[in-house]
Amino acid sequence: MTVISRLDDQLGLSDDEAILLKSVRDFARNEIAPLAAHHDETGDFPWENVKGINALGLNAMFVPEAYGGAGLSYLAYLACVREISAACASTGIIWATNFHAVKPLIDFGSEEQKQRLLPRVADGALAALVITEPDAGSDATGMRTKFTPDGDEIIVDGSKTFITNGDVADLYIIFGKWSETADPKAAISCLVLEKGTAGLSVARLEDKMGHRASSTATLSFDNCRVPKANLLRGPGEGLKLLLASLNKSRPSVGAHALGIAHAAFEEATSYINGRKQSGKKIIEFQGIQFLLAELASELALCDAWLMHVGRLVDAGVTDIGIEASILKMRASDLAMRMTTEAVQLHGGYGYVKEYKVERLMRDAKITQIWEGTNQIHRQLIGRSFIER
Repeated sequence: MTVISRLDDQLGLSDDEAILLKSVRDFARNEIAPLAAHHDETGDFPWENVKGINALGLNAMFVPEAYGGAGLSYLAYLACVREISAACASTGIIWATNFHAVKPLIDFGSEEQKQRLLPRVADGALAALVITEPDAGSDATGMRTKFTPDGDEIIVDGSKTFITNGDVADLYIIFGKWSETADPKAAISCLVLEKGTAGLSVARLEDKMGHRASSTATLSFDNCRVPKANLLRGPGEGLKLLLASLNKSRPSVGAHALGIAHAAFEEATSYINGRKQSGKKIIEFQGIQFLLAELASELALCDAWLMHVGRLVDAGVTDIGIEASILKMRASDLAMRMTTEAVQLHGGYGYVKEYKVERLMRDAKITQIWEGTNQIHRQLIGRSFIER
């Protein structure tokens, strides 16, 4: 038993959650992983993986039982994200985005909204979290998408970019600005737009470096009419919902990055245990052992922090913004370093598509960018120590 697997044994999940995690791990390794290179090469959306995820009932794990879900722990969810992402980063973010998107609905939706929409999520509906705009990325308050009230409806006009699941989603949780409010922060509001709404169109799909099987869309909203009943909380309530949402989605992105890091570490150690140079296994060189010690230590520490953050959420702690930033920043930086070193340890073979580490390195990069760039997270963490 390695130090990494021993740490996994200390997750402290319930019996049902442990059984589910084993099922997810088996499905990820036996069904998802063998097709990951194909999906990366073709860019085809992995519908068969989504069907398998739905067959396991994974959407239900984060939906409360009252609305058709299973209501399992946040820690169990993070562990599942890590397992799926280790097998295929594209599939990992497709599924994790469902959680990111519907969490504002779960936490802030009215009883009527939850009764109407959440059973669809539990049954396997895909969702998209619609925040980013061409001129509003890490600073989401700069968004320009407009919500205009018109009787019992809200008219949505604007454009959003880099939207995961944007072309396949059944539900879109959209943040925009209430037209009647001048203050840019006080105007931010949130509503649910459903698939098939007139005026919603996909302007383009991105051809990306990594996560190639996960569709990333630019969306256009042209006079989209949404029932006022789909507005979450009320006009101007969006910023609070947005910040609360990010506190839950950033640890999820950390788990996603750690899945990539775990996969790279496993590939690298397996390769250097079998490959020889100058009559010795690569792993027998002291310099390589020193590198492995650094990588394994960082991986163990990030895994432990992942568990810590997951337990905070499950204990009902809500003020976890800095903990979430630390996890997202360190896990994604590790994913990039781990995959880069894995390519280096493979030598020339690491640079060719025949070996998995080439794909993992491309997949790792975006984890340092989305859900707030790591430069933003360093600023958030650092300024939290300013005495008020």
